[in-house]
Amino acid sequence: MQSSLPLHPLVKHPWIGYLWLRLAYIVVKLFFRLCCHVRIEGSEYIPSQGGVVLVSNHISALDTLLLPYTVLAIQGIQIIWAPAKAELFHTRLMGGLLTSLGVFPVRRGQHDRQAMRRMIAHMRTDKMMLFPEGTRSRDGHLHEGKRTVGKLIYAARPVVIPAAIIGTERILSHRKALFRDRAPVCVHYGKPVDLQLYYALPDTKETAVAIMQEVMSAIASLLYNTPQSIETSPVMPIQARTQGRRDGSSTL
Repeated sequence: MQSSLPLHPLVKHPWIGYLWLRLAYIVVKLFFRLCCHVRIEGSEYIPSQGGVVLVSNHISALDTLLLPYTVLAIQGIQIIWAPAKAELFHTRLMGGLLTSLGVFPVRRGQHDRQAMRRMIAHMRTDKMMLFPEGTRSRDGHLHEGKRTVGKLIYAARPVVIPAAIIGTERILSHRKALFRDRAPVCVHYGKPVDLQLYYALPDTKETAVAIMQEVMSAIASLLYNTPQSIETSPVMPIQARTQGRRDGSSTL
């Protein structure tokens, strides 16, 4: 495994943690198999080693399960670290469950230095997923990325892999059609975002904003190049640039 397992009162040994992660993966896999038809494109762009951050649009609560599921389905059992709002950790049961899966709390609306240091550390050595918009899009549009994310990327300098998630907002509406009419879902990964030019610039607010414009532009380009067979939600263009399509894809 690429990183040490998260500390948890019930997970004292790595092999127990591995079995727990595998069980969680099987449960999530069964859920997605029953209620949707998942297609993965561009998985070859995801490095096998750490020092990676996956950045994606966010249209459904299920995105937080789908993104790591697709990585584990392609590359095997591992932890995809993820920040989540601290309110989810208020109960011991929920907090323990999330911690055991690689989720850690962030105090939103505050300058949470501890969480920021942890995110930078994971970006440098492990795999972590982030939704740069900061919260789920209520209207299906792709909104502006948070400047803080650009600052974290500048500090950590990981491999930044953009991803476009399509169709997860329709999964729950298909819940009565299990085994009959599974919702089509696509996760489209793109080439690493080239940010070397910005890393040579001073650590300023303008640099962080420019980094986020590049990241959101890469996500937007993937959304616009989604297969036509999947109905997409309207998205806001953010300096979108046309990217070439690839032939390789996977279906789960």
